[in-house]
Amino acid sequence: MDHFGTDGIRGKADQFDLTFIVSIIEGLVDYAGDNIKVLIGGDTRESSEWILRDLEIALETFGIEYSSVNVLSTPAINYCFYEMGYDFAIDVTASHNPYTDNGIKVFERGDGQGIKLCEKGRKAIEKSLKEPKEYNIISPSPREDLQTEAIDIYKKHLLDYVQPADFTGLHLGLDCANGATSVISSSLFEQLGAKVKRIHADPHYGTKINKNCGSTHLESLRKTVLDNHLDFGIAFDGDGDRCMFIDEKGGVVDGDQVIAILAEYLKLDTVATTVMVNQGFISWAKKNGINIEITAVGDTNVKIAMDEKHIKLGGEQSGHIILPGEATGDGMLTALVLTKIISESKKTLSELASSFVKFPQIVVNMPATPEQKANLKEKEPAKKLLLEYSEKLKPIDGRLLVRPSGTESLIRITLWGDDESTITTMANELKDKLTEIL
Repeated sequence: MDHFGTDGIRGKADQFDLTFIVSIIEGLVDYAGDNIKVLIGGDTRESSEWILRDLEIALETFGIEYSSVNVLSTPAINYCFYEMGYDFAIDVTASHNPYTDNGIKVFERGDGQGIKLCEKGRKAIEKSLKEPKEYNIISPSPREDLQTEAIDIYKKHLLDYVQPADFTGLHLGLDCANGATSVISSSLFEQLGAKVKRIHADPHYGTKINKNCGSTHLESLRKTVLDNHLDFGIAFDGDGDRCMFIDEKGGVVDGDQVIAILAEYLKLDTVATTVMVNQGFISWAKKNGINIEITAVGDTNVKIAMDEKHIKLGGEQSGHIILPGEATGDGMLTALVLTKIISESKKTLSELASSFVKFPQIVVNMPATPEQKANLKEKEPAKKLLLEYSEKLKPIDGRLLVRPSGTESLIRITLWGDDESTITTMANELKDKLTEIL
């Protein structure tokens, strides 16, 4: 089984013991040699603290020069390692997953920006993980914490990107998911004139990351926006590479709607998105003469399509938005750009998001082992069942997407259609039947 999923290596936190971490560094050395400089950092889950410590041990063991920024968002780590002259960045995070999980993302230098580790590098690490060796471990020497320097570099990049901007008069809410964006969240918006009400913004290592908060749990942000009569709310995920929004009426504004708002603002004729895109977005694009490049799920796949087809804007319904000139999804930058559009347009977020009407969409998660995920593609009864339900959806202008999650032990069942009650019933029926088959 390969360890790399759609977004790095991810699993239960206890999987990332010292032997596992040493094997990752061994693979990196096999790929790039030991004459490299590495910047490390991560999110706020309790395991990130000791995994970062073990990374220091592993890097010291192989004689690799390194520095740490401790808690910092994924986009910030990716931007700063390049700007600070490092060859690689290692980011310890499991993104939107619960604190009991963790993961590793590796970035390397690309053409003018940091990029996710290439296939050759991933294969070298996979080989080391499958054939672990023993080494004489060397304890790390004290290193300077570069978090403050990195934050300053990253904040300058964000502010330069959105200038000129004036958020005076806006009052917004920020949900930092008790994650990596907690270390910088409100200061940028306040610096540009906005009033900010922060929630779930604990920057310390612990067990609160993503727990009933952030981009996957919007209930408390919705309550904050409505109770305090805010203009809108922004919710990041644990590592800060995505964001979702709550409008002034309490409505959810997702990545599809953000892409539509940005495409209209930037006057673009082509965007990239994934197979998870809402049917309403597809109808809107056709009506407005906008071409859509549809990719497999994952912001990496979106970025590849953008680079190959010279597309300036792309993203995912889940809130990963890759803006013009950027290497990866960046929740903080997306939030700043959307806030700028709101301030310039003098429109509410609900007005901006009304470009298209979303089709009803139901997502049902089915717990699944790696073997069950494999059987989804290989077992004929499963294939036959999916074809049967695809046909059932045609009379209600619906479609079906069933796929193994690349980040969690789940199979995700997504149905679209013009009748929410019907597709909800069908989604749960399909889940039960697939469970029996697999």
